[in-house]
Amino acid sequence: MMGTLEVDLQNATPMRLNAAFACAPGELVALVGPSGSGKTSLLRAVAGLLKSKTLRGRISVGSEAWLDSERGVNLSPQQRHAGFVFQHYALFPHLSALENVALAAGPDRSGALLAALFKRLGLSGLEERRPAQLSGGQQQRVALARALARDPKVLLLDEPFSAVDAPARQSLYRELAALRHTLSTPMVVVTHDLAEARRLADRVVILDAGETLQTGTPAHVFASPRNARVAELVGIHNHFAGRFHKQELGWGRLTWGDGDAVRLRVVDKNRIVDGAVVTWVVAGEKVDLLADGAAERNVLRCRILEQLALGETSLCTLEPEHLPQERVTLNLSTAQLRSLGAEPGRWLRLAIAPEAIHIMPQKEGASADRPQAK
Repeated sequence: MMGTLEVDLQNATPMRLNAAFACAPGELVALVGPSGSGKTSLLRAVAGLLKSKTLRGRISVGSEAWLDSERGVNLSPQQRHAGFVFQHYALFPHLSALENVALAAGPDRSGALLAALFKRLGLSGLEERRPAQLSGGQQQRVALARALARDPKVLLLDEPFSAVDAPARQSLYRELAALRHTLSTPMVVVTHDLAEARRLADRVVILDAGETLQTGTPAHVFASPRNARVAELVGIHNHFAGRFHKQELGWGRLTWGDGDAVRLRVVDKNRIVDGAVVTWVVAGEKVDLLADGAAERNVLRCRILEQLALGETSLCTLEPEHLPQERVTLNLSTAQLRSLGAEPGRWLRLAIAPEAIHIMPQKEGASADRPQAK
């Protein structure tokens, strides 16, 4: 039985790190963040490939410490037995696919085991081809076979799908899903693709400037970001400033705009004080579209500024009533818009479920008029 990967690292150079996360056997954790956020550096640190004299902290798999700066433990990459799939594969161009995998497997792995691995990954018949004779998806599978050939205690994948086309990517998604049913190995994947993280990961780790900002299931993190920066990094467009007011037990009121132009009922999780300035986001999938004049609670009346049809959905830019400087961007049902006669210049109403609104404390020193997401 594999052990849980636990990482708690601090580093000053060449990449600042102040990051911590865990990955249980059979779990897939996605490291998500912008370019330069430290995702790959963190992955390389786990594998023992990050060359830094300032790296401190602890990396362990089960009871085995790979790095413990307090005890002077720092295992070599070979001693760590981490399977690493590099972003651009890093296959030896002068070796065949089989030779690339065999080199990583070592002399103790039999030809039968390697043949089984090639069959499992759909590479049978390609053993003698060199990397230049393989498609991008095939090269990626060889890189994965090479990582698995080491019987890794941890599987690390750095942007594994970024260099392949859509059909190959879908095939690799299925392969990774199948692997999770047969391997009780912690898997950590670096990705900048939010949809990919939602689809593949059990948990996501949001990184920025080398620091862990939030960890949780994709559903929780994407719907309930911890702060404005996380909201920005997970691609939430509907992010505004307002003020929170406590009401009866478990409920509150959010006011938005000058003179409290908009008032919305929200869930009170008892984490924010009465009268606090807040930033807030709304989950578009929990917003219902109504005809103008419909009588519903928690309704935001908006005028359609722009409506771009994208097949079954339309990307709509909306201007809330009494708040001409604000914009709400939603993907709405094209058929429902058509049935309501909605078009640019027309008014409609958004029925917003209280639980769709997620409130965050305003960052200290930030303007109360606009959220500071940078």
